[in-house]
Amino acid sequence: MSKNTTHSEPLIRLSKNDSVPMWKGWLIRIAAVVAAFIVCAFIIVSVTDLNPIEVYAAMIKGSFGSVRKFWILLQNIAMLLCIALAVTPAYKMKFWNIGAEGQVLMGGIATAACMIWFGDKMNPVLLIILMAVVSCVAGAIWGLIPAVFKANFNTNETLFTLMMNYVAMQIASYCVCFWENPKGSNSVGIINAQTQGGWLPTIGGQKYLLNILIVLFLTIFMYIYLKYSKHGYEISVVGESENTARYIGINVKKVILRTMALSGAMCGIAGLLLVSGTNHTISSETTGGRGFTAIMVSWLAKFNPFVMILTSFLIVFLDRGASEIATRFRLDESMADILTGIILFFIIASEFFINYKINFRSKKKKGVNE
Repeated sequence: MSKNTTHSEPLIRLSKNDSVPMWKGWLIRIAAVVAAFIVCAFIIVSVTDLNPIEVYAAMIKGSFGSVRKFWILLQNIAMLLCIALAVTPAYKMKFWNIGAEGQVLMGGIATAACMIWFGDKMNPVLLIILMAVVSCVAGAIWGLIPAVFKANFNTNETLFTLMMNYVAMQIASYCVCFWENPKGSNSVGIINAQTQGGWLPTIGGQKYLLNILIVLFLTIFMYIYLKYSKHGYEISVVGESENTARYIGINVKKVILRTMALSGAMCGIAGLLLVSGTNHTISSETTGGRGFTAIMVSWLAKFNPFVMILTSFLIVFLDRGASEIATRFRLDESMADILTGIILFFIIASEFFINYKINFRSKKKKGVNE
């Protein structure tokens, strides 16, 4: 007895694509950016009647239109990159640290406290060393708290670290009230505006250069740490499988605690750079949402610190360009954000086509003899 049967297969099937060459991956990303700009051009013409070329020129001018704008661009890239570097070890370990906002803020609060209490009483070099130490410790403690609960009680680190952000914001709000200057202003104001006690020094007449150099050093350090150190190897193994890590003798609890301490300490450094090297004040908005944006920077770069420089540049460039076109063409901020969102959507979507391939059902019918 024989009969003809058709193997039931879905019309479209996704499969993991592990063999995409690097050049092809970057070609797909570039094509995605070009496609995004074409789509944005159609939206600009249809909604605003503006010339898309002029709009894109304004975006470029928003970042490179003057020497001052260029240095602000580099500073913003450095700050975003610093926080992205900080969260990367945790994410590579698959510890979903959403608490970078709070960890940066706690580092900033510790820095501001040192500037206010010791700004005019300590040697400037010793004061900067003290600020660096306390900001790292404050950030590390804020990162360790959820890590301890995760390692010992298997709590949900996503919710835990997210809630820690709100606690840090309330602490910052209290400190602002406590340190008000002048009283009743509901702000700290510029700390040590006259003496500049605790301010990071300028190099070559550029106030942001030291920040940029510190972040560049941290980028190199993080690349070596993750790729070539024993700790980096353990982070990768724990991220792949905790059971495998335990089987080969890795102390998973120790790795979780150590990695989150490092992540929090680096966030603390970002707080130091924002308060002492950039804003010279503290508020609950000091981090400015960078803690959440940094997650996207890290993921888009696939946890490669050097690629994070490019992804940080792209996001900061789009953000500053959006502000520029909103101001120059008197567009609503929402319009500028829509254009930025479309470009980011295309870039993120391109990762799908790099990591997966689409398989269509074969038209052949197979006969089966029974």
